[in-house]
Amino acid sequence: MSEPGDPTRPLLLRGGVVHSPADPFATALLVVDGTVAWVGSDAAAAASAPPGAEVVELDGALVTAAFVDAHVHLTATGLRLPGPHAVLDLGPATSARDLLAALTAAAAALPEGELLLAEGFDESSWADPRLPGLAELDAAVGPRPALVGRVDAHSSLASTALRRQLGLPLDDAPLAGAAHTTASAAALASLSPQRREAAQLAALRAAAALGIGVVHEMGGPGFGGPDDLAALLQPRPGLPRVAGYWGELGATARAAELGALGPAGDVLADGSLGSRTAALRSAYADRPGHLGSAYVSAGEVRDAVLACVAAGTQPGFHVIGDGALDVVLAGLREAAGVVGELAVRAARPRLEHVLMPDADAVAELARLGVVASVQPAFAATWGAAGGMYEHRLGRERARALHPLAALAAAGVALALGSDAPVTPLAPWEGVRAAAFGVPDGAALSVRAAFAAATRGGWRAEGRDEGGVLAPGAPATLAVWEPTDLVVQTPDPRVSAWSTDPRSGVPGLPDLTPGTPAPRCLRTVVDGVTVHAADAG
Repeated sequence: MSEPGDPTRPLLLRGGVVHSPADPFATALLVVDGTVAWVGSDAAAAASAPPGAEVVELDGALVTAAFVDAHVHLTATGLRLPGPHAVLDLGPATSARDLLAALTAAAAALPEGELLLAEGFDESSWADPRLPGLAELDAAVGPRPALVGRVDAHSSLASTALRRQLGLPLDDAPLAGAAHTTASAAALASLSPQRREAAQLAALRAAAALGIGVVHEMGGPGFGGPDDLAALLQPRPGLPRVAGYWGELGATARAAELGALGPAGDVLADGSLGSRTAALRSAYADRPGHLGSAYVSAGEVRDAVLACVAAGTQPGFHVIGDGALDVVLAGLREAAGVVGELAVRAARPRLEHVLMPDADAVAELARLGVVASVQPAFAATWGAAGGMYEHRLGRERARALHPLAALAAAGVALALGSDAPVTPLAPWEGVRAAAFGVPDGAALSVRAAFAAATRGGWRAEGRDEGGVLAPGAPATLAVWEPTDLVVQTPDPRVSAWSTDPRSGVPGLPDLTPGTPAPRCLRTVVDGVTVHAADAG
């Protein structure tokens, strides 16, 4: 195995199946100086490899471009992974009683006065979704500061001690909007540098083991702060590459100082459906009269986009509800009215999530050159009959969420992500959800979903050369345990034609619901092996 951080030794992979548009029948691939130098047959491989190349016998394994997770929060993800750095994970809680019992036990194990940080509860899945009030929370944690984050990272519970420290209201209402951002920023700022570093490394190593070669980190004032993003953007040989965004409205200069691609990502236009803070056109089904909240105006969107166009950086926003999307699209239209549509398109604005676009919005997203960074695992998690989406929106609106097929058909560029830790790092599960976990008529083919989870991520950050195994492309790839390869699409007639070997359509692992996800054997980033299953 190549030593991490040493991309100088050429790497020849042979004897497998190479998923490449350059040669649909390729069985071998050569990497030189961090770049794909050649793809082709085993017979030609020996003649193509330079002396001293590391040779890996694939034994029938599949080689693909590595995944790009286009929306992650690495520190928060690492804090939910096992280890001494971990926070209390409340994902297993099934009631307020469970949640309080876990908090009581965790508080008893901490030194007096130390912040108790817990994450991941989801009351929408509880039989009784009632949340504990402030007095109940204080009884569980005592006089210490405590922050208890919801799974969607858009609302939280906070103890009296923490609320007093931060000047927040002393009431039973969960923190949301600016109050939640303030509390989250304070909690993450309290982490020691060692604990933060351990969490980041745990998340990056977990990503590498899953065949993820690139992650898009969504930093911001309430998502770790500038020091967190700056640390993640430092070069780390032997780990996946991190591309960063700074989620602060209009902070073009700050984003540039931090090395981010732009003030984009989690620049919040609204909140989330689970917390009922997503901005809707029509009221929530389970809270009549409540429309959620838009956190930006069309004028603020316009000015932010114009600043990015002038600076040559990438603008973007977090958008969940259709009401928030109306505001953002109005701002993009106003910006195009000032500098022209071509200038807005060239900036490659990206919108995160985009759950609720109707047909008119889809057409406008395509016209303005927007990249939609989508999380189909949300649909698999909350989109089932009787699930959170249906509770919040009613059946008809819930079934209209995640119109991936309509976006793709209109020419909107798609990139897939997890929003980890909201849903786990699990790239094949994201592809599976895009193909099988969204409502009828909204699904992508597995091949299209895979392209969005690989090449789509590179394009979302303004790099068109990666995410594909072809000569000249970055050698960021993954090797998968041998398995039968198939072509799966929403239209069975296409599948039947595509499985004919004469078609030359490259197959992918079977992702029929219930089948195990492929196991990653090796991940390579720019020619450097960052994960090898046989290395432990």
